[in-house]
Amino acid sequence: KMVDPTLAEMGKNLNEAMKMLEDNQRKVEEENEKKYARKDIPGPLQGSGQDMVSILQLVQNLMHGEEEEETSQSYRLQNLGEQGHMALLGHSLAAYISVLDRERLRKLTTRILSDTTLWLCRLFRYENGSAYYHEDDREGLLKICQLVIHTRYEDYTLEGFNVLYTKQPVIYISSAARTGLGQALCNQLGLPLSCMCRVPCNTMFGSQHQMDVALLDRLIKDDVEFGKLPLLLVANAGTPGAGHTDKLGRLKELCEQYKMWLHVEGVNLATLALGYVSSSVLAATKCDSMTLTLGSWLGLPAVPAVTLYRHEDPSLSLAAGLTSSQPVEKLRALPLWLSLQYLGHDGIVERIKHASQLSQRLLENLKNLDFIKTSVEDELSSPVVVFKFSQEYSNRDQTSHAAQASTIQHPIISNERHIYDTFNQWLGEQLAQLVPASGVDVVELEDEGTCVRFSPLMTSAVLGTEIQDIDQLVDCLKMKIPVLTSTLQLREEFEQEVRRTVGLLYIEDLGWPGLGVVRYNYHSDGKNDDKQEKELEKINTELLKKLNELESDLTFSLGPEFGGQKNCVYIGMVTEDLDVSELVATIAATGREIEENSRLLENMTEVVRKGIQEAQLQLQKANEERLLEEGLLRQIPVVGSVLNWFSPFQASPKGRTFNLTAGSLESTESMYVSKAQGTGSTPPPTPTSSLAKQRLPGQKAFKRSLRSSDGFSETSSISHCDDLDKLDQRPPNLSPGQEQGPLEPERAEEQKEVVQAKPDTEDIHSDTSPPDCTKVEDQASQR
Repeated sequence: KMVDPTLAEMGKNLNEAMKMLEDNQRKVEEENEKKYARKDIPGPLQGSGQDMVSILQLVQNLMHGEEEEETSQSYRLQNLGEQGHMALLGHSLAAYISVLDRERLRKLTTRILSDTTLWLCRLFRYENGSAYYHEDDREGLLKICQLVIHTRYEDYTLEGFNVLYTKQPVIYISSAARTGLGQALCNQLGLPLSCMCRVPCNTMFGSQHQMDVALLDRLIKDDVEFGKLPLLLVANAGTPGAGHTDKLGRLKELCEQYKMWLHVEGVNLATLALGYVSSSVLAATKCDSMTLTLGSWLGLPAVPAVTLYRHEDPSLSLAAGLTSSQPVEKLRALPLWLSLQYLGHDGIVERIKHASQLSQRLLENLKNLDFIKTSVEDELSSPVVVFKFSQEYSNRDQTSHAAQASTIQHPIISNERHIYDTFNQWLGEQLAQLVPASGVDVVELEDEGTCVRFSPLMTSAVLGTEIQDIDQLVDCLKMKIPVLTSTLQLREEFEQEVRRTVGLLYIEDLGWPGLGVVRYNYHSDGKNDDKQEKELEKINTELLKKLNELESDLTFSLGPEFGGQKNCVYIGMVTEDLDVSELVATIAATGREIEENSRLLENMTEVVRKGIQEAQLQLQKANEERLLEEGLLRQIPVVGSVLNWFSPFQASPKGRTFNLTAGSLESTESMYVSKAQGTGSTPPPTPTSSLAKQRLPGQKAFKRSLRSSDGFSETSSISHCDDLDKLDQRPPNLSPGQEQGPLEPERAEEQKEVVQAKPDTEDIHSDTSPPDCTKVEDQASQR
């Protein structure tokens, strides 16, 4: 058919117009997408993604970065070992196995879970048990609590908290348990804190870290009388602090009497895998459940903790979350399944036995050290060693160390207790820094206070601790004990010296591990508080700088970063040869010197300011006088030049100079005459801290010399003074080393000639007169 050309042209134009509109709309959308991507999408996610090399490089930078100073972390990475790589391989295989088909995945996970559970029950002597694998070591206890609640409250599934309200459950934990364990359980279970009962430890008999069984019995009876339901008891086979084991046999009998569930946890459970197990730990095999942390015991990274339990009803275990129908959750056991096979029974026993040998080696060395108090439960087999520094305890004076190992017999007042805690905190930090492979740390115990703990079962497998590391630890401890004893003995003397010294203020800081804290008192002279605080800070900061410039073995600092006193000088640990009186005298003298210099500078500033004002007034007055002398015609530009050419006006240059010593203005006429600046009067001597005694060559500051060296220094100083007196009494013509006495005739004649020749030389010098001053003045006027 024939198409109208107008319509055809119109259709063509319409298509072009629509195409242009669509293109513009597409461009706007693309720009909006780009704009959205630049603003809202994070940088690493923009574009089409990054290659694997870049991502791994980023991970490496995040792992190491600039924090290479943390040697412990790098040491851990170096000692992963092949068993650690097997554990890491297990996590990767778990992710790969999870994508298998459901039936094959079910069979594989069932096999892995059953094998691992059987192996662990046989290794740790826990027959007919089930296992729950969890990441958080407290999660297993939480699931056990839910299981016990479902077991003891039959209607809990239907009525929920109403059943708990009618008969409140009670969970008993030891006061030596982990901090915050009871509160965490109550929060997760939705129970009030009144459902948690803390059982005190022994106070009269037995270990002070074991649960008091008799008191627990009374607490349970009281709760039963009040209509409460005793539900569960958490016992320790190795307390988190001291590593002591509760009387598990008696606790099990008590739990059977009141139909309670007994759960055991602690580091000593690792010894169940050894051939010889102490009876106190072996009783844990009869408990209802236990939690094992194999990752730290065997040095396996990122492996789950395991809770072994015995229960006959699988439905209640499923309701409590101890078992799962999801095959993927059963893959948590895969890293352990691989690692246990790789290590084998001998490898597992060897690692646990090695940790026990390390603790025994340290304990044997600590017995021979004075001023070291150990707190262990059993000297023959104690995986955890806790010790502290105490001047009130000497191993050489004790005959029954084993009987008194867990108690401290001497009463300590609160201030001394605080000081000992501070010193032991410093000792633990120093040992951990000097021997990082030992894995020692600082722990706070209720009765002993701050102690140093060595728990090789928790650290040796990861850090690779060896026997030589223990020997190095003991050597470092031997070096630190004299420093601790000397500092502790000299603290009181330092305090008394500071209190007797004018200008110094003793600051009592029981949390500072060192000789003490001192502050130089600034005399305010009526200044306001803000200015006085600034001056105090300035003087004490300068005092700290001056003290650090001295050649001494002492450490002076501003104190701890947080919690310390302001504007003070903190003195660190010292040795027994410290001269406390010299130290305090030097601090006081240096502080006075800084204060006097500061006041001199302030006075000089004020004098200079007044002198400048006075000089300006005198110069203005001199200019006015010069105008009157020259006359009015000389001030006219052209006329003044012609008049000065015909009749020069000679005026002596006048100026002012400021004498800092006298604090006054002086004329500069004498300077123009002699062409040299006058020296003026002699300035006053600058105050110096010259109270420090004369030291022998190579002797550092604040060191007390031995008796022989003291006698030598006194003798030498006396003889030196006598030599000075002899030199003063010697005639001028007597050279050093010569003695005055009768002279031989020849030498007398020579000396007479020298004496007669000396005036001639003086006359020669006296004839040389200074240059003519009038000629200098004429030359200056002509210029």
